Amino acid sequence: DETAVAKSGHISGRTSMSKMRLNRRELLAGTAATAAMAFGLGPLSAQEGGDIVLGGSIPLTGVFAFAGVGIHAGIQDYLKILNDGGGIKGRKIKYVAEDTAYKVDASVAAFNKITSQEKVSLYYGDSTGFSKTINPELERRGTMIMAGASFATELNDPKKFPLQFMAGPDYTEMFGILLRYIAKEKPGARVAFVYSDTEFGRDPIVPGEAVAKELKLNVVEKIVTPPGSVDVSTEVLKLRRANPDFTIFHGYVLAPIPEFVTQAKQMGMKSQFMGTFWTMDNSTVQRMGDAADGFMGVMPYRYYYDKDGTAPMLEKIRQMRTEYQSTGYLQGFVTAMLMAEAVKRTLDAGKELTGANLKAGLNSIKDFDTGGLFGVPISIPGNSVPVGRIYRFDSKAKQMLPASDWIKL
Repeated sequence: DETAVAKSGHISGRTSMSKMRLNRRELLAGTAATAAMAFGLGPLSAQEGGDIVLGGSIPLTGVFAFAGVGIHAGIQDYLKILNDGGGIKGRKIKYVAEDTAYKVDASVAAFNKITSQEKVSLYYGDSTGFSKTINPELERRGTMIMAGASFATELNDPKKFPLQFMAGPDYTEMFGILLRYIAKEKPGARVAFVYSDTEFGRDPIVPGEAVAKELKLNVVEKIVTPPGSVDVSTEVLKLRRANPDFTIFHGYVLAPIPEFVTQAKQMGMKSQFMGTFWTMDNSTVQRMGDAADGFMGVMPYRYYYDKDGTAPMLEKIRQMRTEYQSTGYLQGFVTAMLMAEAVKRTLDAGKELTGANLKAGLNSIKDFDTGGLFGVPISIPGNSVPVGRIYRFDSKAKQMLPASDWIKL
C-alpha cells in the first residue's frame, strides 16, 4: 500500500516514480479516453473506477413538492447506507439532482445540464410527461436506465421504453390489486371509478374495466372531474344513484376526495372508498378529516411506522429519521435500491455500465429481498413490480393499517 509506505517515510525512488506515472495517468485519463475513441478502440470500461452517477429531475417546489421532497430524502438516505457500507465494488454512487417544479421543460433542462457535466448511469424522472419526452434521447445515448415518480401504464412496455422501469405496480396493476381484493371480499360487487380529467387520471380506466369484467365485477358508474378542489355535488348525486359497493378514486392526491366522501356519507351512502398510490400517504389521508375513517387503498410498500419485525430496512430508516417519512420517501428509497442492485449485477457480470446491460441486470432480479420494504420477495421481469397490499385508515390509531395479505399479479 503506497499510502502506508509514504506515511512511514520510506518511499523508494522507484515507488515515487510509479506514483508520478499514476498521477500523470490520472491527469491524462480524459485525453486517453478521447484518443481511444478516435482510434476506434471504444470507450474505456465503465468498471475502471470512479463514482457512478445517479442524476435526478426532482420536483422540490411546485404542485408535486410534497412528494418530491420525500423522494429526494429517500434517494439520499439509501445511497448513504450503500456508500457508508463501501459502495459497489468499492465505488460510490453520487447523486446529482436539480429542482424542476414538476414542469416538463424544466425537467428536460435539468437532464441536459446534469448529463453534460456528469457521466450518468442512472436517472430519476419526475413525471410521465418527462419520461415520455426524454425516452428517444435515452435510447439514442444508451448509457443509462431511468425510473421515476410515474407509474403510468404506458411506460410499462419494455419494447417502447426499453431503458425505463418503475419501483412498483403501474396504475392498471394498482387497479388490478384493488379489484382482486374486492372480488374476494364481495363477489359480483358493484364498482364505481371516479377519476381526474388528466392523462394521469384516465390512465387505468379502460383497462381497469376489462379487469373488472374478468373478475365478474360490475362497473356501474364512471365519473370524471377536473383535478383539485371543485364543487362535486352533482357528481355525488350521480354516485348515489349508481349505489356502488366500492368506489375507487384515481388521478388525485387529495381534493376532491374528502368532499366526495363527506357528502356521500351525509347522504347515507355505504360505499367503501378507495385510492391509489399517490393518495395513500398517511399524512395525506389524515388531512381528509372525518372522511378518512375506513378509507382504503393500495400501497406497494410497508409504511414507515410498520413494526411487525420482518422489515430490517425500516428499522434502519427509523434510526436515520425519527419522524414519520412519507410514501414518496419510500418510493425514492426503493427506486435507488433497485438501481443500485442493477449496477451491482452488471459489475458482478464483468460488463460495462451501459443502458442495455443495466436493464438486463435489473431484469435478472428474481425473488429479491428489499429488507422488507416490499412485504414479499420481488421479481422484475419487465418494467414494473406488480405487488401491493390493501391498507385501511384507522382513525383511533391515526394510521393506515393492513387490510389484506400481499397481492402479487
